[in-house]
Amino acid sequence: MMKKILPPNAKISKEAKQTMQECASEFICFVTGEASDRCHKENRKTVNGDDICWALSSLGFDNYSDTMLTYLHRFREIETQRANQQS
Repeated sequence: MMKKILPPNAKISKEAKQTMQECASEFICFVTGEASDRCHKENRKTVNGDDICWALSSLGFDNYSDTMLTYLHRFREIETQRANQQS
């Protein structure tokens, strides 16, 4: 994924790849932890997509939360259509 942005002859060190992976993992844990805290306060055991979108927004990542919410609604529409077609 990183190579798509860089010029074709650019090299990416193993350390840079590892650092990006660690940052991505930390970001996911950060957002998921916030969503999990919300679920815990509401006495729920399952974190869902709405919780993740809420966490992104509450942590100040509004651009991401708006995009994810749009995607989540579209995903649910498609899943509903598929379920109706199979019935």
